[in-house]
Amino acid sequence: MSTAPAQRAASAQPARAETSDQAFHGGRLVARRLKAHGVTTLFTLSGGHLFSIFDGCREEGIGIVDVRHEQAAAFAAEGWAKVTRTPGVAALTAGPGVTNGMSAMASALQNHSPMLVLGGRAPAMRWGQGSLQEIDHVPFVEPVTRFAGTAPETSAIPGLVDRALGAALTPPFGPSFVDFPLDVVFSEAPEGEPPARLPDPAALPAAEGAQLERAAELLRRARRPVVMAGTDLYWGHGERALSELIEELRIPVFLNGLARGCVPADHELFFSRTRGTALKGADVALVCGVPMDFRLGFGGSFGEETEIVVIDVGRPERPHPRAVAAELYGGLPATLSDLREAAGGGALSSQEWIDQLRVAETEKRAVEGAELADERAPLHPMRVYAELQQVIDRDAIVVGDGGDFVSYAGRVIDSYEPGCWLDPGPYGCLGAGPGYALAAKLARPERQVVLLLGDGAFGFSGLEFDTLARHGVNVVAVMGNNGIWALEKHPMEFLYGYSVAAELRPATRYDQMVEALGCHGELVERPGDVAPAIERAFSAERPALVNVLTDPAVVYPRKSNLA
Repeated sequence: MSTAPAQRAASAQPARAETSDQAFHGGRLVARRLKAHGVTTLFTLSGGHLFSIFDGCREEGIGIVDVRHEQAAAFAAEGWAKVTRTPGVAALTAGPGVTNGMSAMASALQNHSPMLVLGGRAPAMRWGQGSLQEIDHVPFVEPVTRFAGTAPETSAIPGLVDRALGAALTPPFGPSFVDFPLDVVFSEAPEGEPPARLPDPAALPAAEGAQLERAAELLRRARRPVVMAGTDLYWGHGERALSELIEELRIPVFLNGLARGCVPADHELFFSRTRGTALKGADVALVCGVPMDFRLGFGGSFGEETEIVVIDVGRPERPHPRAVAAELYGGLPATLSDLREAAGGGALSSQEWIDQLRVAETEKRAVEGAELADERAPLHPMRVYAELQQVIDRDAIVVGDGGDFVSYAGRVIDSYEPGCWLDPGPYGCLGAGPGYALAAKLARPERQVVLLLGDGAFGFSGLEFDTLARHGVNVVAVMGNNGIWALEKHPMEFLYGYSVAAELRPATRYDQMVEALGCHGELVERPGDVAPAIERAFSAERPALVNVLTDPAVVYPRKSNLA
């Protein structure tokens, strides 16, 4: 392996080592400040504007993991953040290097993923004269970042890195960007002040005031309460406090995004198949760490009479699409604990409601049995997941990168621990998967990392299997290969009677492609061969792709997003 195995950053707080009056070049100053804040790994693609940063990271012992496209480096930084809850860091060379990473920055913005992108930049002394890749990045990355700035001089670098990381870890969290003019980053300066203390999302103060009492009052008289929790529950380290709340008050819980696994899927109060019924029928809904966006019908997923209590680490960036009864903004561990105590700390009158939902949940799961056991070839995606679940560990990290294939996974693949389900999130950017999986396996080398990959998604970042092979990162990918863009083809045919721009080459041998890149590959055409092929992939001691031919006639059952 060309880089040392990444070690988990134990804390977002800096090491309080004293700084030296010794002068360092700008890249070394960047690396020293990253190291002080616990950063162990830098994702990048080679570029001359970054040489000083590479040299600094090498001197400071920060692992350098190079990829084949800058979008993968930036997605890997976001993936690192998603798995560790500490900032991931990518370095992108000037001009096209930065623009190639913008989709990942936009993804991180919408996912609230704390990450830092370091950009190369043409020299300040030649600015405006037409240097190679000269462009001002800041105006176009500002809309997709929490902070964006340029180092004006070498001595400003440490403080600017502190400021960027601080912005990434301040609610509502997200990506930051700093670029470094070539002459600035190659010049020398003393390190100056010691590292700033970064925000700790787990230690924010609780929400205060009448809103907390209002929410507690609603809960005390609730008969059909629910919790709908999402990604900010994870970023805010609220999973333990949420579990204590639902267990003491007896409230059924639904999870999406990075909240999946924050309550184990086999918990007695966890539900997934009855979300529509529960949200419509609830008299009180605690909406914790998730916006009322398209995933919640812009608020329409709840009943007209449902009293909604919004709980989050910070105020929303958009107005709520419907009226809410109470709003609690503050540290989630403290806020959820205070709410539990204010509501009385005892079981609500909700057992009949819980029993009704459990009966409905069991019935809906039973209906899936036919698809999970489907013997067709090419395969139904549900059968692929029935086989996959036989061979993955309870703490496996599952990464989704695809359309209909990953949509099915979202329905039936269960998570039992936080940070074990990584998908693109509301920005829906395909190609994120290989970068996420690379970072996940580096951050958690002891765990299985499974990349669920559509054949369409492979086209965005498929060459990153070379990255996995070069760095010895043994991710196992399972591909659903149906030869079409299914989430576009089927709705278009429903609307117009035809489809265009929705066909891929059928039965392409992607397994042979990854073999040429140094990985293990297998083609699977029959249901009974899926689990054995995945087991062989885990035993291959190299990255692997199991290329499963799936049925293009299968239509994912969803409401249209065209409205």
